[in-house]
Amino acid sequence: MTSSVPRLVIAAPSSGSGKTTVATGLMAAFAARGLAVSPHKVGPDYIDPGYHALASGRVGRNLDAYLCGPELVAPLFLHGARGCDIAVVEGVMGMFDGAAGEGELASTAHVAKLLRAPVVLVVDASSQSRSVAALVHGFASWDPEVRVGGVILNKVASDRHEALLREALESAGVPVFGVLRRVAQVDTPSRHLGLVPVAERRGAAVDAVAAMAEQVRAGCDLDGLASLARGAGALSCAAWDAAEVLAQTPEGLDGANAGGAETPRGAGNCATSPHRPAPGHAPPDRPVIAVAGGPAFTFSYAEHAELLTAAGADVVVFDPLRDEQLPDGTSGLVIGGGFPEVYAAELSANEPLRKAVAALAETGAPVAAECAGLLYLCRELDGQPMCGVLDASARMEDRLTLGYRDAVAVSDSSLAVAGTRMRGHEFHRTVVEPEAGDAAAWGVRVPRRRLEGFVQRGVHASYLHTHWASVPGVARRFVERCRTS
Repeated sequence: MTSSVPRLVIAAPSSGSGKTTVATGLMAAFAARGLAVSPHKVGPDYIDPGYHALASGRVGRNLDAYLCGPELVAPLFLHGARGCDIAVVEGVMGMFDGAAGEGELASTAHVAKLLRAPVVLVVDASSQSRSVAALVHGFASWDPEVRVGGVILNKVASDRHEALLREALESAGVPVFGVLRRVAQVDTPSRHLGLVPVAERRGAAVDAVAAMAEQVRAGCDLDGLASLARGAGALSCAAWDAAEVLAQTPEGLDGANAGGAETPRGAGNCATSPHRPAPGHAPPDRPVIAVAGGPAFTFSYAEHAELLTAAGADVVVFDPLRDEQLPDGTSGLVIGGGFPEVYAAELSANEPLRKAVAALAETGAPVAAECAGLLYLCRELDGQPMCGVLDASARMEDRLTLGYRDAVAVSDSSLAVAGTRMRGHEFHRTVVEPEAGDAAAWGVRVPRRRLEGFVQRGVHASYLHTHWASVPGVARRFVERCRTS
């Protein structure tokens, strides 16, 4: 099977060059032309896809060659791009910056090669003129397998500045597809972990995306960029499909081993729970799994809900800031990442829901909590009472913890049995004390060898963000535990 979805990768020499403005603006500008636009983001970023979704009207999806393995990048891309006229992929950091110590792995350049997609380089031209040609030439020639198809110049000061830049770039042989001037209203506010998510500022975010779209429409050659996108190479693989992936995952196996590492004996065994319901209590055909959402919990991968649904669950989203009870019939709970530290007072004030979460956990029901979810389950966060499921306290700190992690499950849990290997990502400015329970969730080696997270009853709580598409059996195991707990 081959596919030739028109596509562009938006890259830059470094962070802060304007990738998000250009990528989001392009998505919105193409959508305004009546095109079905598929939005994607390289790497583990959760915030940019929210702006992409606002711009395109479709779910923003991540393409992470570290978390999912290079072999899943193209299938996941095609899954998101089904039925679309064009796809725009926003890169991460500088074009050749990937996982630390892993060469090109998970870099924008790596993903562009895996997608056989042309790259548009966004250059911050605010402090240069003729030197831009040397910069672009270096990026265009560094890796001959990466096709830099054009340049968009950002933060150009004047007509004279633009003329100097264009004259210099003629010698580099790379077309200029756009010139963007400094426009204040395109700026989006940031805080300790990056941009403020769309869910927290929806009205202002709509205005910001509209401004990005107008700047790109006015300053870029949309026809030329669309033509460049149509020159992407064909992909000879099938689109990822949650139901098909689970059907192809043998019972008792996790179905994948992210990163290709050898799985030790017994690792990856995500067999269904040995527990059975009491006589006379048949398990529900489709257990209800409540997924935390709203402004405090905005970090999630769309594929997680798709896998849970394909595994036989009914996924219902609730907002811990506003809903005082869990959805009716909840038999499992997923609490992903976000910013509970920003909403600690409001989360604490919702005492009925905190008690409901604690009561559900007390029954042994499966609970999967990542990062923000971990903080919410603690006894307290910055002195504010939380759910008290875990005998641990959490607080903000100045130090940023950031990076990919290789992890191995050290305790049987509602997600996996001990020995299951997964790859994860940490991104937080908080600390939990203690950092692991009597039964830890993961063992990690970098940046230091340690045990991390908590497993107790049905709860699996950890700082690590993981992508279940890499090990789809965890979703099936979680749903089966919801049926039988």
